[in-house]
Amino acid sequence: MSYNFKDKPNLTTKEAIMDMNQNLSNLMKEAQKMQQRMQEAQQQLSELIVSGESGGGMVKITMNGRHDAISANIKPSLMEEDVEMLEDLVVAAINDAVRKVEAASKEKIAKLTAGLNIPTEFLNKDEEEEK
Repeated sequence: MSYNFKDKPNLTTKEAIMDMNQNLSNLMKEAQKMQQRMQEAQQQLSELIVSGESGGGMVKITMNGRHDAISANIKPSLMEEDVEMLEDLVVAAINDAVRKVEAASKEKIAKLTAGLNIPTEFLNKDEEEEK
């Protein structure tokens, strides 16, 4: 952080130092507020429950905001089908749930950082690499 004395030419050195200290203090307070909001958001996201589906709802995976699979529901008729198809449907349902958790996380962080000049591109990193 740099301080431009030209912005306030009438300040004495002591006043300028006090002004810088006040600015730093305000910045630290804002950082603490942001840290608290991020912790609250992480707590809320950990409590989030989403369901991913595949095969038109034949396979459903329930997942929490920490990406932990909570439950799986597979239509009994799929048990009579090809095992590889069932495995593919389970994987697709898990991926669907993961994408929903990530979308909710990005939305929550975007709300927290609204109006702040904080880049959130790191949330899109995997998506950009796939393109």
